[in-house]
Amino acid sequence: MDTELDAAVDLWRGYVQRHRVISVADVDEMEDHLREQVSTLRDAGLSSEEAFLVAVKRMGNVDSISREFAREHSDRLWKQLVLMPEDGGRQSNRELLMVIAIALAAGLAVKTGITFLHEETLALNVSLLVLPFLTGYFAWKRQVSAAVALALIVPFVLVALVLNLYPFEDGGSTVVLAGIHAPIALWLVVGLAYAGGDWRSNRPRMDFIRFTGEWFVYLTLLALGGGVLMALTAAAFETLDFDIEPVITRWIMPFGAAGAVIVAAWLVEAKQNVIENIAPVLTRVFTPLTILMLLALLGAFATTRSFTGIDRDLLIQMDLILVLVLGLLLYTISARDPLAPPAFFDRVQLVLVLSALIVDLMMLAVMATRIAEFGSSPNKIVALGMNVVLLVNLAWSAHLSLRFLRGRTPFTALEHWQTRYLPVYGAWAAVVVVVIGPLFAFA
Repeated sequence: MDTELDAAVDLWRGYVQRHRVISVADVDEMEDHLREQVSTLRDAGLSSEEAFLVAVKRMGNVDSISREFAREHSDRLWKQLVLMPEDGGRQSNRELLMVIAIALAAGLAVKTGITFLHEETLALNVSLLVLPFLTGYFAWKRQVSAAVALALIVPFVLVALVLNLYPFEDGGSTVVLAGIHAPIALWLVVGLAYAGGDWRSNRPRMDFIRFTGEWFVYLTLLALGGGVLMALTAAAFETLDFDIEPVITRWIMPFGAAGAVIVAAWLVEAKQNVIENIAPVLTRVFTPLTILMLLALLGAFATTRSFTGIDRDLLIQMDLILVLVLGLLLYTISARDPLAPPAFFDRVQLVLVLSALIVDLMMLAVMATRIAEFGSSPNKIVALGMNVVLLVNLAWSAHLSLRFLRGRTPFTALEHWQTRYLPVYGAWAAVVVVVIGPLFAFA
């Protein structure tokens, strides 16, 4: 039961930290108070679940955040325990103004980059023109300490120095690899800001996984809607003999693209009670479809007589598919109630993991064969390393999923494994940018 209590407290803590401008120290103090209340109530004879509910009620009487937490989790009977009147919207208006200011600043940075950087340098640095502003938004919202703020700045400075000072060969593979992996490494820095510096707790990391999926959904919708709106606007002006295409390409698109990154994050934060229904729907639609795709690919691989005859472009596409599977797995885990018993969809998820694991093993065999026959290259080393990282995660995820279905391990074990393994992907991306790219650039 202590495991379930820890999961409930982590859920409460994550909610408190991401829903209000509040420092990590204040959250720690609130959590200590909550746990003291639970301990006192358990000593009085209440069960862990009963003690947690009563403790949240008592905190809800003096703290609006706990009240909101209880309202959104009415399915666990917290609504009737702590529901209280709403606060005013002054905080929301203040945050909206901050979001607009940060979005405009990000757009100005992108516009400046387009003006003064040539095309390849701009592509290499685009993440450095936008992600610092998204990180700053979360740092402001979570009211991080000075030490955490400094820790957030250092990776951006380091990546900027590596990308712009190392003598990468124009059009070479190392500059492409660095450009692809820099946003991945820096996205983990965004996650550190999202968690308010509390990266050691499982719940904030799992919340960030879910945020990433929902942010991508909102960003896609904003991009599609913005594209349609710009097309209609350009067509309308064209009928009046006004060519506004230069205005769209030089001003609206840079500010719109950068601003959409910030606005999408704000929408996820502001509409969590609405978007909560998106994650389960997406995972249940795309998981079976992805399984069918993987099985079809395995059938195609089975007809291949020689690993060395497999096209290089196919290997790249397969890596992208495995990354997609990993993202779907993480999103599925983040959307699931950790206290619910094993169900049919958990078995479907296990099939997805096993299918991806088999594909990954075949990919590793193909890569090892090609390296043995044709020698190594930056692309091959990076791809091999990424597939090893995926292999370890998929193999242990399959093990934990199987134990969960047999009733030997709680679902939180799989959740904790994914959140603890998450920094490995950022670390590998950082190794590619800081070590492998420069190493081959000097070779």
